[in-house]
Amino acid sequence: MSDLQHSGELKRGLKNRHIQLIALGGAIGTGLFLGSAGVLKSAGPSMILGYAICGFIAFLIMRQLGEMIVEEPVAGSFSHFAHKYWGGFAGFLSGWNCWVLYTLVGMSELTAVGKYIHFWWPEVPTWATAAVFFLVVNAINLANVKLFGEAEFWFAMIKVVAIVGMIVLGCWLLFSGSGGEQAAVSNLWAHGGFFPNGVSGLVMAMAFIMFSFGGLEMLGFTAAEADKPKQVIPKAINQVIYRILIFYVGALVVLLSLSPWDALLQSINSAGDPYSGSPFVKIFALIGSDTAAHLLNFVVLTAALSVYNSGTYCNGRMLLGLAEQGDAPRSLAKVDKRGVPVRALVVSALVTFLAVVVNYVIPHNALELLMSLVVAALVINWAMISYSHLKFRKRMDRDGVRTGFRAFWFPAANYLCLAFVAFILVIMLMIPGIQVSVYAIPVWLLVMWGCYRLKLSSKAQAGKVAGYEVG
Repeated sequence: MSDLQHSGELKRGLKNRHIQLIALGGAIGTGLFLGSAGVLKSAGPSMILGYAICGFIAFLIMRQLGEMIVEEPVAGSFSHFAHKYWGGFAGFLSGWNCWVLYTLVGMSELTAVGKYIHFWWPEVPTWATAAVFFLVVNAINLANVKLFGEAEFWFAMIKVVAIVGMIVLGCWLLFSGSGGEQAAVSNLWAHGGFFPNGVSGLVMAMAFIMFSFGGLEMLGFTAAEADKPKQVIPKAINQVIYRILIFYVGALVVLLSLSPWDALLQSINSAGDPYSGSPFVKIFALIGSDTAAHLLNFVVLTAALSVYNSGTYCNGRMLLGLAEQGDAPRSLAKVDKRGVPVRALVVSALVTFLAVVVNYVIPHNALELLMSLVVAALVINWAMISYSHLKFRKRMDRDGVRTGFRAFWFPAANYLCLAFVAFILVIMLMIPGIQVSVYAIPVWLLVMWGCYRLKLSSKAQAGKVAGYEVG
């Protein structure tokens, strides 16, 4: 049975509305709702520009991925394109790096859940909350695909409706005068200017801003198995730019207009942790709208669970795909009669459980460390998509194939994206707390190279044994 048939069976329980909401949900999570707290400290109101820049780069990379998917709509798209147009090791690395990326995203989201629970019950330790929701989400994913799809549909629906509602409420508070004297659009430049810490403040925040866009590639898993890829994928990817403008830029413009950014920062830092709570929740608490604050805290909690839920689903699927390709132990390719890859899900869950351990050992620094590790894995991911696309397009042009959904400004955009991710790595090297994640990259690449060589040698050994048996 081929990879495509196997994956098709797995996804039979997901309707089109599930696929659309998973794709939309991947774009809104902890990076915006909680990560923006650390960004605010460094960049002030200029963080709006930072999210727009990172969002634009993410959109260019999504278009590059989209061009390849429309031409070859296959499951496990990242690994497939790297393998076909770049080489065996690139495909191997791409698949495993993607799995590690979403495992780390899951760990970050679990950590964020603990921070949100603190809004109501500050005495509950983060590790305990992470442990409870770890069990709940994995139980949902181990049940069946329909239950996962339904849970994700409602998780995503809640956060999409709520963020639009928050923008509308924020605009009403701003322009009706109900937000109090401190609510004014002039807050965007009146307290130390748009760049209160200079341009360098924004530059230093870019690595954490990039974390926010780490879920967009989920379109590569969902759209690649759509019924009509040539219609569905271009539409889904082109909508990414509007989502970024509305959910990130629009929401932050409204948020930072409701209160002076320095007052908001003071409120967040009062707990002695730069990521003690969501700026979106704090802002409504600051202006005296307690009902809105409690409601939004519930929303950001479901947002984190939503990203963890869809990440858990994708991870089980990725590990299954790696096993089917021979890049992971074959035993992980087993799917039970309900269509659930139990073994792949359990192995992914055991690695994600490290989030509970990290939160127990370093509760105050856990989120920042996990976010920086996500960005390190994301840098590899984005670089591999962009470079694979470069090689893909050169092959298409050489063969005289005119692709249907062309990426923008080839090849200049590819070089721009590759330069941008290199720039992010340089920034990370300059931030003391997260340098370790950059140093981890060459170690990770060496480990992957060692595993790949081991795979090749065991394959060659198996071939020899088979040859002797035939002889």
